[in-house]
Amino acid sequence: MVVKSAEFITSIANAKDLSNFDILPQFAFVGRSNVGKSSLLNALVQRNKLAKTSSTPGRTRLLNIFEVNKKIHFVDLPGYGFAKASKSEQQNWQHLIGDYFENSKQLKHVFVLVDCRHKPSEKDEQMLKYLYIYQIPFTIIATKIDKLSKNELRNNLNMLASSLGIGVANIIAVSSSKKIGMEKVWQVIDEKIEQV
Repeated sequence: MVVKSAEFITSIANAKDLSNFDILPQFAFVGRSNVGKSSLLNALVQRNKLAKTSSTPGRTRLLNIFEVNKKIHFVDLPGYGFAKASKSEQQNWQHLIGDYFENSKQLKHVFVLVDCRHKPSEKDEQMLKYLYIYQIPFTIIATKIDKLSKNELRNNLNMLASSLGIGVANIIAVSSSKKIGMEKVWQVIDEKIEQV
């Protein structure tokens, strides 16, 4: 898909309010705080400041909806595992994500972001179990690959695949800063749109 337009639509604190925007196919992005969701969204649409990036983890606390080419919605979900957030705040985020997955009528695919430099967290594994249980199609995206050598990356992708119980071929390795892997993400999106 050639990106001709991309704009921020709204932030939602309650997934029930999503019904007003349940019109276009939705692609959700989820992962730990500071995994690089905002940077990836900006790289995908070739806009530096569409999604707000921050060096402080845990800034995304709502469902942020972006419209691309007036054809699809990107949904940026709150990052999980932010240690400085209170337990009640973390529970609110979990409920918000869960409500979204269960109530969205237009959700076509979830991109689960993991940092290629680290072993997946317990919360990453819980997220995949959740997606399996609710039969929501997903793709793993390994971020920040520019921080590793080729050998380190190969070893780490094998480690991620083994830890998450998926094939290495099912992981898209990306670098938002170097714009590596964007076309593979778009390929998944385009395939899902064709199935609509």
